[in-house]
Amino acid sequence: MLQITLPDGSQRDFSGPVSVGDVARTIGTGLGKAALAGRVSHNGQPETLVDTSYVIEQDANLAIVTARDPEGLELLRHSTAHLLAYAVKELFPEAQVTIGPVIDNGFYYDFSYHRPFTPEDLEAIENKMTELARKNEVVTREVWNRDDAVQLFHDMGEVYKAEIIASIPDDQPITLYREGDFVDLCRGPHVPSTGHLKVFKLMKVAGAYWRGNSDNEMLQRIYGTAWATKEEQKAYLTMLEEAEKRDHRRLGRELGLFHFQDEAPGLVFWHPKGWTVWQQIEQYMRGIYRESGYQEVKAPQILDLSLWKQTGHWDNYAENMFTTESENRTYGVKPMNCPGHIQIFNAGLHSYRELPIRYGEFGTCHRNEPSGALHGMMRVRGFTQDDGHVFCTEDQLQEECAAFTRLLQRVYKDFGFTQILYKIATRPEKRIGSDAVWDKAEQALIHSLEQTGCEYEVSPGEGAFYGPKIEYTLTDAIGRQWQCGTIQVDFSMPERLGAEYVDANDERQVPVMLHRAILGSFERFIGILIENHAGALPAWLAPEHAVVCSISDPSSDYARQVQKQLQDAGFRVSSDLRAEKINRKIREHSMQKLPYILVVGEKEREAGQVAVRARGGHNLGAMPLQDFIQRLQQQIDTRDNS
Repeated sequence: MLQITLPDGSQRDFSGPVSVGDVARTIGTGLGKAALAGRVSHNGQPETLVDTSYVIEQDANLAIVTARDPEGLELLRHSTAHLLAYAVKELFPEAQVTIGPVIDNGFYYDFSYHRPFTPEDLEAIENKMTELARKNEVVTREVWNRDDAVQLFHDMGEVYKAEIIASIPDDQPITLYREGDFVDLCRGPHVPSTGHLKVFKLMKVAGAYWRGNSDNEMLQRIYGTAWATKEEQKAYLTMLEEAEKRDHRRLGRELGLFHFQDEAPGLVFWHPKGWTVWQQIEQYMRGIYRESGYQEVKAPQILDLSLWKQTGHWDNYAENMFTTESENRTYGVKPMNCPGHIQIFNAGLHSYRELPIRYGEFGTCHRNEPSGALHGMMRVRGFTQDDGHVFCTEDQLQEECAAFTRLLQRVYKDFGFTQILYKIATRPEKRIGSDAVWDKAEQALIHSLEQTGCEYEVSPGEGAFYGPKIEYTLTDAIGRQWQCGTIQVDFSMPERLGAEYVDANDERQVPVMLHRAILGSFERFIGILIENHAGALPAWLAPEHAVVCSISDPSSDYARQVQKQLQDAGFRVSSDLRAEKINRKIREHSMQKLPYILVVGEKEREAGQVAVRARGGHNLGAMPLQDFIQRLQQQIDTRDNS
């Protein structure tokens, strides 16, 4: 007798081995039809995700996976990637398939083909996918010997797939999945049949080098999205449309904030308006530093390569670093600020009574990101961080982490972000430091979040090479998530670079170092702000608070007076005295998303007033200039993000 235990604790007995699909059908016809896979575990072992055809041969715990489960949605997307490859091979038999993984909100598959796929091709491929899905062909799993599998794909002319299989150790079984006339290498699991794949859409074609190496052939990557329901897909596509309207690259050009050009890939050309936004944020963060006990410092842009080797960066991060040479010495252009801050700490001997010591720097860093990964201000090669490092004792570690979380929450709220996700990224395979040190560091981060009442997730293996970290992710106005802030515990780098303090027993000790940033990259954070507000930045951040528009030439002098009074009050104001119709002026300045447009004519001059139009076309009517000044000042003082 074989016993299956379900998630609710109930048990079902079977006379012999039974498949996951059969168990689902005994629970209910509806579940049997909805089942996509199963999570199986034996004798307290970790769960394994398996196909519905998987046969359970001993007592086990089993959870049925449907499209409502996170694993089910990922499985739908994975299987849809294979359906894409199936359709491409049906329509373009000479195309060769390579790899097709799941990504956020969808999937992609890379193909080798003698000509570029066109928009018409994408439409035909999507139609073929729908046709194949409706056939509801059974998806079957096969286990092959490696050499036989290599030969199979060679015989089919699939040289890329044969190369992938040949690279797998010969003692590992090769699993293939077959649906209709199409067979593909895959670890699985997959949906039981193609009929489960009902909601998908192909999005675009892009280039991708085979195995990510620019020396290899450029393949064609077809991106798609897949969902459990039509409603979910519609919501996602609507969000993409809204995101396109908010694209910071387009808005940066239209609003005259910044631009990019080929002569400086991954670097930003800041225009006066954009740099004004930058300065508002930097001055705000400088105030946060002062209030929170940080001392602002500035470290060199380049450091001798020997120092980067000492820290471990060269062994673990060299491919992302720029280097330069002078007088037979090689220097690393800093990709991060921490080694420089340790040198500042090391310049004098510190007592335990001085700790914690908190350094902050608006440090410009450069990282050699691949050109294909660059994306406006969201992924650049040169950026400035609101970077800080805290040197403290082990006893101070948890409270410093908790204090940082509270500080970050305050800053995000001032910028209008109240939804924050907290993730603890633990030790990666490639790391420095002992397991005992990593244990201490990880526990300190966990307890600090518990101390501040934050619910958190754990991201196994996602820590930095020198220590675990908390990642703080904010949610924007259209529901997108952006990981910005971080705090990382580092027991190793201070020791490697000889950082010490004198303890209460007059003995030398190595401090713990916390790497921390709230906004992260200024460039990226400004890009997020622009998209969050669709370019209509709140008054306290706006590059220009208002424009004063004269109705006619006789009112120009009064417009200049109003402009000067506002500027003297500390506001960022310009004037438009052109001999244009006032409606045209209002329309043009509305496109610039200014918080306010002030209209003045003879009537306003005689009354000492301004006619106020707020962003969004709201006509607030005429009011005394002083009333407007009070209104605008209150918005700025309260950091009103509306």
